This record gives sequence, structure tokens and C-alpha cells, in this order.
Amino acid sequence: MNVEVPERRSQEIELKLALPCSDIEGMTAALKKSPLLARRKHIKQTLHNVYYDTPDQTLRQRRIALRVRQIESNKKSTWIQTLKTGDTSASALSTRGEWEQAVPSADLIIDALEDSPWNDIDPDGVIFRELQPCFMTRFERTSWNVRGHDGSVAEISLDIGQIEAGSQSAAICELEIELISGEPNALFVLANSISKSVAVIPANLSKAERGYALAHAILDMPLRARPPQLTADIAVVEACQLVLRETYSQFTGNLGAFQTTDNPEVVHQTRVGWRRFKSALRLFKPALSQERIPDLSPLKPLLQSLSHLRDLDVALTETLPSIASSYLADAQDRKRKWDHLEHSLSVAAGNRRQEVRDTLQDPTVGVTLLAISRFIEECIDWSGRDSQPVVRPLKPWAQRRVEKLREKVEFALKSVDDEGGQHRARILVKRLRYSVESMQAVLPTRRARRWLKRAIALQGSIGSSRDIQRAHTFAVELQANPDLVEFLRGFGCGLAYGRDHFRI
Repeated sequence: MNVEVPERRSQEIELKLALPCSDIEGMTAALKKSPLLARRKHIKQTLHNVYYDTPDQTLRQRRIALRVRQIESNKKSTWIQTLKTGDTSASALSTRGEWEQAVPSADLIIDALEDSPWNDIDPDGVIFRELQPCFMTRFERTSWNVRGHDGSVAEISLDIGQIEAGSQSAAICELEIELISGEPNALFVLANSISKSVAVIPANLSKAERGYALAHAILDMPLRARPPQLTADIAVVEACQLVLRETYSQFTGNLGAFQTTDNPEVVHQTRVGWRRFKSALRLFKPALSQERIPDLSPLKPLLQSLSHLRDLDVALTETLPSIASSYLADAQDRKRKWDHLEHSLSVAAGNRRQEVRDTLQDPTVGVTLLAISRFIEECIDWSGRDSQPVVRPLKPWAQRRVEKLREKVEFALKSVDDEGGQHRARILVKRLRYSVESMQAVLPTRRARRWLKRAIALQGSIGSSRDIQRAHTFAVELQANPDLVEFLRGFGCGLAYGRDHFRI
């Protein structure tokens, strides 16, 4: 099936999806057999891209990418020079300025930037004179042009290859869906169709951003919270979208990194991202159309496995090392028991880590992740139609919402004498912490600092008690030595907290 492709615009609107690299052949075959692409012709090209920047990476700091691409197709080579201006939103759906010009070779040509914003970026030519290669990408691209039922046209590209920066390299295994004509929501429709056949994860980083991260040796490092800079007069619904985007990108960004790293902190930040996202959903509940929030239940197996894995990681890397000296006391027979428990925990963590990766291969997970991404991108278009608060300035609205949450925390902290009460209080304390962190710019300064400091302290104190309890539970499940099991039980009892320890 052939699709007539309209002339491209100077704005790139693209949805990027990470694909599993563990079985490239199987994934590629499943993609080509998917109902959306099975009967469509495709084009194969080999792409070699060299990205340029100054020694101090002036372009990266301005979220600009400049590259020369060699395209090999049908035994012919062509070169394209491309300038892209960055998208500041934390989202798999990106909108960037893009200016392309055919060039005769792999060398940068300043005249090819004439119809782009380059003169505003570098009016005196200083930056251009300092440009040098900083990393490259090599990949095979398989592309399909698809016309949607709404008349929109998109190019779907499967890219398989690698990024190279010095002696470092990283795999490229992703799907780009670029809008040629039509509305951006058409990209989600196409992605949803594909995700029913192939496991996907919304990807927030472009190849250029991944290349810079590889060059700085921070690719696949844990992605931590980066609350958006909110202003007092921004509308509630706009703040809602910014916060949901950022929290969700922390979750999906770490999910993507999880596939290629065993770093326990990536697991932790994945769960933090999800909790921050759920907290934001609760905080902005009056600004959201509840019936449009996607069903999150298909993620339950993934989230439960991540939670269990995090508990194992904490027991192995934090809890046991912190109390080892209290048990060992230079006793050789105790060391053997301790080493056996650590080994058992390590094996259990490895098995659970693989279980999480297997769960990510379930297309149902990708379908749900995409539904959430679409919900976030479209929520500003429809939320608030029947809800007055969302059109008001953020500051007074946020202060009332956070104060109400603080009151709930105070009430919960009056009933922390049992494990259930501690768990409920800990969940609310986390919600308060994440809400204050997100809204701190529009909250009373002194109160926000006090609430945040206390919430972090409470989260840590309740968490320490729970971590010991979990270590004891694992020791029982893994049939550790009875003396060691009893030691962990007693240590946990010693950390039990009475209600007088908990106050906001």
C-alpha cells in the first residue's frame, strides 16, 4: 500500500518509543507482521550521523543539535545537514524546530544554515568556527508511511544500531513515529496499534540527548526528580500538565534504563517516579476529568515486582550492611550464616530483576504506558470544562490543597502503633513530601521548608523500621539460620516507634 507523502514542515512532531533489545530479530518480525504494517511497503536505509558541538558544548546547553547524516540506500549515498532546536517538555511526544539541507559531503557547511535560526544563535560565527565532532550514531532504518483514518500521514521508523562516543557505545533500538500532516493525537493512535504486537516504553530522550549522556558517561544512570519551575499566576490545569509530565517521565525514563542496567538506584528512582506521579494525580484531582484517567490496573504486576525487587535490594545493600557488625562480633560461625543469607538474597534479587524485565515484554504494559502518555498530553485540552478551580491561578489553589493534605497526615500520625497504621502514615507522608516538592515555588516559604524537612525525616524513620521488618521476613522465607532470624526480629522490635515520635 503506497501513501502519498505531503511536503515536510520545518517543525518536527514525533513520538519516540523504546523497544526491547533482548530479541531484536523476534521484535522486528512481530513489528512487520503487525496489522498496521503487514501489508505496507517499507524502505530500508543505513544512516551514519556525526553530531557537532563546541568543546564546552554550547549547543547542548541551548538544547540544539547539529548533525550531518549520510544516507545509504540502493547503493547511493547522500548527505543531509540538519539543525534541530530542542523541546523543553519532559515527554515522549516532542515538538522541535527542524531545518534540513542537502550538502555535498560529510563536512559542515555554514551556507546550509541560511534558512534556519542559526544567525540568531551565532550572529558573529564564533560558535561555528569552534564546532567539532562529539559523537556519532550508526543504524539501519526501516520506514513505513501510514495514512490514518482521520487523513493524517505519519512516517514510522524502526532504528536498530548504536551510538558511539569515543570508546563507549550504546545500543539503539527504538521506534520513531513522525507526524507529516494532521494532528499529534494521530501518533498515539498509531502507537497504540503497534503496542498490541510489540512491547514498547515511551522514550523521553532523543538520540542526540543519549549521545551527549554517553559522552559524559551518564547514560542509563538513575533519573531523579526535576520538579518544573512553576509560577504563582500559572493556571492550575497548566501546572497539572507540567507536573504530570515530569513525574511520569521520571518513571518511564528509569524503566527504559532498567532494561540495560542492574543499578539498584534505577529501581528506586523508577518507584519514586511512579509514587510522585500518583501523588500528582491525587493533588490535581479537581483539575482532572476522572473518567478520562486510563485504567492503571494492567501495571499492577509490574509495580508489585518492582516493589519486591526494591525491598530485596534494600535488604542486601542497605539494611544488612548497616547492622552486620551488631551480629557478627568477630564470630566466624556467625559470618558463615550471614554470608549464606546475603547470597540467598542476591539470588532472589537477580531472579526478581529478570521477572521485571520479562513483565516489560508484555504488550499490555506498553499499551497502558502509552495511554497514560496520551492522557497527559491531551488533559489540558479538556480538563476544567466543568470545573471552576482549574482556570484560577495556581498559588492559592495549591496552598489549600497542600494544607488539606498536611491535616490528613497529622490525623494519620495519631494511629501508628501497629504496622498497618505505620504503612498508611508513611504513604501519606510521601504524598505530602512529593506535593510540597512540586508546589514549593508557590507555597509559603517557611512552612514549605518545615513541612518538607519533617516529611523527609518521618519517611526515613518509619521506613527504617519497615526495612528491618522486611529483612526479617526475607530471612524467614529464605530459611536462614534460626539464630539469625531471631536476631533480625529482635532488632526490628528495638526500632518500633510510638506515636510521640510522629508530628508534622
